[in-house]
Amino acid sequence: MPHEKDHQREFLTRQSQVRGMMLGLALGDTLGGARGRLPASGPLRAGVSTQLACFTAEGIIRAQVRGNHKGICYAPGVVLHAYCRWAFLQGIEVEKMRRRWNSYGDSVWPDGWLADVPALAERRGSAPATVTALSRIEEGHERMATTSRGCHALTRALPVAVTGLGGIAQAGALAALTHGDTAAQAATTHAAVLAHHCLTNSARERGPSPHSGISAREALHVGITALPSVGQRITDDEHSRLAAAFRHAVDEPADAGRLARLAPDATAPSALLGGLYAAASFPDRAGFRGALEFAAGAPDGDSVACVAGALLGAVHGVEALPVDLVSRHELAWVLDTLARDLLTELEDSPSGSEYVQGWDPHWWHRYPGW
Repeated sequence: MPHEKDHQREFLTRQSQVRGMMLGLALGDTLGGARGRLPASGPLRAGVSTQLACFTAEGIIRAQVRGNHKGICYAPGVVLHAYCRWAFLQGIEVEKMRRRWNSYGDSVWPDGWLADVPALAERRGSAPATVTALSRIEEGHERMATTSRGCHALTRALPVAVTGLGGIAQAGALAALTHGDTAAQAATTHAAVLAHHCLTNSARERGPSPHSGISAREALHVGITALPSVGQRITDDEHSRLAAAFRHAVDEPADAGRLARLAPDATAPSALLGGLYAAASFPDRAGFRGALEFAAGAPDGDSVACVAGALLGAVHGVEALPVDLVSRHELAWVLDTLARDLLTELEDSPSGSEYVQGWDPHWWHRYPGW
């Protein structure tokens, strides 16, 4: 059955790229937080961007489940619920979270399998704008957001790239849950579009072996070119800055001074420009570790390396990631499971729908659709 084999090959390729994006994000976050100097042995700790990205992925899955079973769903609201579960596990505004989501105490909350992962309850850095906004949960999500343009609006939202351009249209709304600055919301959307084009490049298997694919430059160039025409808001100035960062990576790659000028602070626009520059400076599969080590030297290395790792992992797939680092990361299994489950939910809805019986009896318990 040639058609069936082609479909299976395409699915496995896509799965590799989604896994690569999620694990690349995490490795970048960790290596950037360590300023490029990882311990020689022992577990590698996740950063706060990685923790939040886990809950973004879980929230997207649960929003999809809810939509399938209820027929209607506002995905950012379901993802907000996911961030509140993270806050509860972190010990942030515990009573407020309980009142908001389990006021009658008649069910187990927080629910879903992610709530049982010990490393997600550990403090792994600060996300001040996210925490401040979530502490206002009782005011309603229309009034929660701070005025911040901080990088976590973007880094935590990268998994939305898997949902396609329709889902990416809500990337700005995900950022706006906690970050009211329009530049942060725009950068989050643009990063998701670029990651989407890295995930959906179709030339990865054209070469003579499974390991010969297109470079990140080709995928990123397509994404930058497409940005003004895909219905996502972008000003001429924003588009010019992205195009300039890409040209600098081609003409003067891996220049530390250039990186510092493109990404001078811990904001979402800096994370986007710095991550783009680092990824395009090391566009081939063999350059993954070098890209992250370079990105880690940015003034806010964890956010820049986080974006670079996600983009490169999305282009090249999980096979390009250093096994010695992935195998040591404390959330590697969690991220890999979320990546597989996110793609499975989008492709096949294991819990079924309002009218169709699902094929996985455990899916709703793992990803309750509310």
